[in-house]
Amino acid sequence: MTLLRESAPLAPVGPPVRAAGIHRDAWGVPHLWAETADDLARLQGRAAALDRAWQIEVERWRSEGRLAEHLGPAEVGWDRFARRARLDDTARSCYARLDPATRRWVAAYAQGVNDGLVEGAAAAPEFAAAGCAPGRWRPWSPLGVFLAQHVLFSTFPNKLWRAHVTATLGPAAAALFDAEPPGGSGSNAWVTPADPATGRAPVVAGDPHRILELPGIYHQVRLACPEFDVLGFAFPGVPGLPHFGHAGDVAWAVTNAMADYQDLYRERLRRDGDVVLVREADGWAPARRRVETIGVRGGEPEPVEVIETARGPVVDHDRHTGEALSLRTPSRVAQRLGFDALLPLLRSRTVDDVATALQAWVEPVNSVLVADRSGAVTQLVAGLVPVRDDRCRQEPVPAWEPRYRWSGEYAPLPRTAVTGPTACANDRRPDVAALGRDFAPPHRARRIRALLAEGAEPAAVHVDTRLDAGVLRGVLGRLDPAALTGPARDLRDRLAAWDGRMAADSADAAAYAAWRAALARGLHEHPALRPLRSPGAYDELFGPWTNPLGRIGYALDAVVAGLPRLGVDVDPVAAAALEEVAHGDPPGTWGQRHRLHPVHLPVSPEVDAAVDAMRARVALGGDSDCVLATSSVPGLSDACWRGPVARYVWDLTDRAASRWVVPFGASGRPGDPHFADQLPQWASGELIPVVTDWRLLTPEPDEPLPELEKRNA
Repeated sequence: MTLLRESAPLAPVGPPVRAAGIHRDAWGVPHLWAETADDLARLQGRAAALDRAWQIEVERWRSEGRLAEHLGPAEVGWDRFARRARLDDTARSCYARLDPATRRWVAAYAQGVNDGLVEGAAAAPEFAAAGCAPGRWRPWSPLGVFLAQHVLFSTFPNKLWRAHVTATLGPAAAALFDAEPPGGSGSNAWVTPADPATGRAPVVAGDPHRILELPGIYHQVRLACPEFDVLGFAFPGVPGLPHFGHAGDVAWAVTNAMADYQDLYRERLRRDGDVVLVREADGWAPARRRVETIGVRGGEPEPVEVIETARGPVVDHDRHTGEALSLRTPSRVAQRLGFDALLPLLRSRTVDDVATALQAWVEPVNSVLVADRSGAVTQLVAGLVPVRDDRCRQEPVPAWEPRYRWSGEYAPLPRTAVTGPTACANDRRPDVAALGRDFAPPHRARRIRALLAEGAEPAAVHVDTRLDAGVLRGVLGRLDPAALTGPARDLRDRLAAWDGRMAADSADAAAYAAWRAALARGLHEHPALRPLRSPGAYDELFGPWTNPLGRIGYALDAVVAGLPRLGVDVDPVAAAALEEVAHGDPPGTWGQRHRLHPVHLPVSPEVDAAVDAMRARVALGGDSDCVLATSSVPGLSDACWRGPVARYVWDLTDRAASRWVVPFGASGRPGDPHFADQLPQWASGELIPVVTDWRLLTPEPDEPLPELEKRNA
């Protein structure tokens, strides 16, 4: 490929005065400079502790199964799962397997957290409100935080739901709910190619969709030292920039590949005193067993039995069959999480560098779009997808049957050079179709590609609110107007004429959402689907994935399209839903119904008041299957609790022309001017500047960076 411009090696960069420290832009975003990569990791850890002390300590407690110890009995369920899933033990094992340079770098980050945690916690009101204090991070704590954030990120909870559907409705209904799952993660990412005629380099843009946590799940940051100068979005509590970054000469974006890489096994256990035996193909064998104690603030300690079979840790029991359920994941099997990719990623200069770095990635499995200043664009998949029987992707499988063993091999992952506008939106593309089963509906991806073909600016793509309502509008079109009352007939005609945009100020969008919600509730009550409401077999922790009304609402298009194949007539339910809305209170506008609902631990009245103020400040457009994917659950609530947790436009011609935004702000401290100062821009679809000139930044008071502690391998 012809170079668009000469791409010389990146010269050492830094602030005019080469003093290590934290520098802030007008939005409070930390820009960090240090003399070595290890010192920079330590500085990044300190910045995370200063800005997000409560958030990262909660995540550490979650990874260690110690949340109830600090916050009380309501958190025992999570702690039980974390202990059973052996999250902390996996983090320790993966840390021990790291390359020595990566291990030192991660340890430096953890030490930086410890350097800043007391100061950060003193300014965070949650610690005082909850009556607890921060602890101390261990070198492997960043890996534990990453595991806790992603253990429920993949498909294994969907297998519990599919097993419930099969048990209650029969095997023919198993595919009825195939759609992007509740609680899962979707994202948009796209690239517009270079223009050799003008010398313009590619543009990489996108927005990840996750639960809208407060503080936000991503921390805008710039990491600079003589080796590299990279800006992007970090996970608070994790070093580097694993998902979205701009290194000057190269930029990358990530979406969920929707690959299936976690399996559940049905295990038959029996006991001989304190010894637990597990059924294998050739008889009974001992399983590893221990009893741990969960400390509970304000309650009695809770013992938890931790069992691990040859497949993996036992994470639950089927209340109907009595079988245990073990979880097998690449990170546990390979004792690798992918952190060895993080430093090489920061040092990358070309698409080949990024691709090489990500060969070390493990999970979650990601689709990656990467472009560099030469004009090269690559689309690839990063992570480990085990090769095994296809039934493992559908439901929990019998552990004692050899056919369901992992082969020990991992699927080859594609890498493709891209020449035109390209979009990834969790859709079933040729490069990922063989890797999974649960993909997002295709509308978001099709719509992004159409907008790119029309030459839309990235900011306009980010906030497009057109909804693909073809399936449900088809139902409306089938209804006999003569069988409806006058108000219901008028509503039907109004929805048929609606432009399909889920705009915040749209009364038609609100009316559509009200009818859609009534339809979901009606199907939930329908005799054909009522068996789904039978008592579930699994832990209540998995309720978001196994709630019948929520699953119907999330997969409403698929359910409506699939029910006729099971002999169910949807039309009477749709007509009744029209009548309900037509004769009820006016739905208002979509923005009045679709209120922001950030998820947070309700321990501080100050934070609760800030959340209430946020809800009053913004009116949200978009919907689950819009490009502006502000999700709600039809039938349960129109409140938005999941959506774009960041937006970015990485300009490879001029990094200073790049833009980014997060839903709230750089700080996790209510009362701080940067706690929610980006919210208005995020809600309206605006982006804030990416500052690259160190002269425009404000240095914080110098903090000494003592020599890194020597740590044994």
